[in-house]
Order: sequence, then C-alpha cells, then structure tokens
Amino acid sequence: MADEKSFPKAGNPVDWNDPLLVSLLNKTDNWHLDNRATIPPQGIRIEFGWGAGTSKQAMLAWEDDDAMVLETFFPIEQGERVRIERPDGNGYVTQWGKVVESRLGHRTDDKANGIHVHWLHKG
Repeated sequence: MADEKSFPKAGNPVDWNDPLLVSLLNKTDNWHLDNRATIPPQGIRIEFGWGAGTSKQAMLAWEDDDAMVLETFFPIEQGERVRIERPDGNGYVTQWGKVVESRLGHRTDDKANGIHVHWLHKG
C-alpha cells in the first residue's frame, strides 16, 4: 500500500569546505542568469506614470502572462508605473506594468552599450 511506503531519509551529507567543491563554486561567482533572448527582441515605446508624457524607446526582451523584461538605455525606478505601447498590424497595443526590479545589464554587450534591464509585473 502507498500509505505504508517509507520515503528516503535526508540526502547525502555535503562537506562545504571540501577544496574541490569550494573551487567549483568559486568558478560560478560571476555567472548572472537573466532569462532573456527567449523571444526575438521587439521595439516598443514606454511612458511613465498615469499621465501621457513623453514616450521613450525600449526593447521587450522577454514576456509571459504575468511579467515582462524590458531593456533601455536609462534607469527606471523600482515601483514606477510604466505604460507599454507595442506595435501591431493596426497601430499599437497598450499594456501597463510596474517595475519590480531594475539594474544595469551584466552581459558584455549590455555593459558596452549602457543597457539597463527591468522586470515588470503586468497589470
């Protein structure tokens, strides 16, 4: 019976001070994962706040049902409300997002071009 099944105890013990493990972990210190490039970058326009202001150019780098990642040449404050204008065949589609995280890009081309990466929660 499934109710009588015994589950394995805790996993294998790890010696975090093992020189081989320490050396391997140190090699990953400069790794940065940002989950971009899952869709072709799309040029978009963004505006800040609730009012209609001056639009700025940005790139949509990633998106799912609840979030999106934008790339810009300028910083955006965390908590900022952003209106995203995306081109479609008949004009533009508008979406709203709130900046959850914002930072300078870690990739070599990001650093060379002054790219800022922003994670937005849609809605």
